[in-house]
Amino acid sequence: MDTASMFDIFYQNLLNTSWLEIIAVIFGLLSVWFCRKENILVYPTGIVNVLIFVYIFFSAKLYANMGINFFYFVMSIYGWYMWTHKGKNDEKTLTVTKCSRNEYIIDISAFIFFFIILRYVLNKYTDSNYPLWDSFTTSIFFIAMWMQARKKLESWILWIIGDTLIIPLCFINNLVFTSFQYLVFLMLAISGLIEWNKSFIKSQKKQLEEQK
Repeated sequence: MDTASMFDIFYQNLLNTSWLEIIAVIFGLLSVWFCRKENILVYPTGIVNVLIFVYIFFSAKLYANMGINFFYFVMSIYGWYMWTHKGKNDEKTLTVTKCSRNEYIIDISAFIFFFIILRYVLNKYTDSNYPLWDSFTTSIFFIAMWMQARKKLESWILWIIGDTLIIPLCFINNLVFTSFQYLVFLMLAISGLIEWNKSFIKSQKKQLEEQK
């Protein structure tokens, strides 16, 4: 397939994009932008985004990604609470931290568990178009969202990996505007990693100064 044909497919699918998908994408972009800025509006905008995508991914037969959007909804409620009510060392709000060794072990184990279960379920009980791809990206996003709710710096690394992998998955399923959303998500995730790393360094310096 040449470049002109790919552009034509992209253009035609873009014209066929539903208003529902456009609305979901707009709220999704707002959510990631607010997350990058550590703004609590990440959660109300994100909730609108994920609830719409539950329906969109169900229609596209991407059941694992449909399920993870429901998981996003639950984790958005949890993250909303964590970001506004709990802070380390009696701080008013949660600060950016890195995962401990034990947290790495738990997160990696959880990823493997989700991947095995999701792949089995998709292969055995659904007519998923891409069970391996779908379950792998979904498992990455499961852990990324869990890390984000606890403001772990490494969450952005997982978002970057997951966004990179899901862009072509959405594109070949005619969710062109959604694939564009994930492309922007990828750029924001890279920016978010840089911003949160600055925030982490700042909080570490503050803790060192307080200990003197």
